Amino acid sequence: MPNIALELGQQSASFGVHSAYGEQQDVDGIRLIPVALTWSGFGGGSDEAGNGGGGGGGWSIPLGAYVRKGDDLRFEPNIVSLLTVAIPFVFFAGRALSRVIRAIKK
Repeated sequence: MPNIALELGQQSASFGVHSAYGEQQDVDGIRLIPVALTWSGFGGGSDEAGNGGGGGGGWSIPLGAYVRKGDDLRFEPNIVSLLTVAIPFVFFAGRALSRVIRAIKK
């Protein structure tokens, strides 16, 4: 039986930057390079009888794209992804902050 951990390690080594930055696209003389926040994880195991298994998964949030027009290069964020991440963060951070303030007042 091949070593699953080594195979997953070799395959996941190529994820890194390639998953965070997409392939360059040229649209009407404008060069786009998509950018994403990615996460992946793998696990596996076996017992003394040789029974084993493994699995993995991951997710990706598109952050935006680098846009090049001639000599001008800028980052344009993906507003939908920004709001999807920011709204829950602000909500829970606000709740935590209000509880901290209440605890300090006591």
